[in-house]
Amino acid sequence: MKLNELRDNQGARKSRMRVGRGIGSGKGKTAGRGQKGQKARSGVSIFGFEGGQMPLHMRLPKRGFNNIFAKDYAEVNLGAIQKLIDAGKLDPKGTLDHDALKAAGLARGGKDGVRLLGKGELKAKLALRVAGASKGARGAVEKAGGSVEIVERKDPAELAAAKKGKVREARLADKAAKADAAKA
Repeated sequence: MKLNELRDNQGARKSRMRVGRGIGSGKGKTAGRGQKGQKARSGVSIFGFEGGQMPLHMRLPKRGFNNIFAKDYAEVNLGAIQKLIDAGKLDPKGTLDHDALKAAGLARGGKDGVRLLGKGELKAKLALRVAGASKGARGAVEKAGGSVEIVERKDPAELAAAKKGKVREARLADKAAKADAAKA
């Protein structure tokens, strides 16, 4: 076998059937769709339709629960933090927060912050600012001489509502000031 002899198996690459190209092609006129009926037309949306029989997705029992209010935390283990410190990718001096852990590639996702978990061993003295920490993780950090500060991340919608309220108060105060100036 030589490099110039390499090729696909016979029939591995097959060009698509070009339908509606005349009677001689064997797929002209109705283009393989048969005659009339819903499926002969364009824009058919009967995927999963079982002729009026109860569809499979409705016959199967429902399971579980999806909490739409659940917090989304990036879970970070102490062992992973120690591994990055040993590799020199994470600086133990200063405060380690969500942004620092994200930059190091540890905290993927987690729009509500980082939750610290106690898997692994921690030797470095760290100051951590996280959204949550397990009891074991907090104990391990404090045993190594570090500290864990729990910060609650504000919901962007709450922040926007608070800002809107302040703007409204400022407008009302400005209006009242103008009214007082007009009276005087």
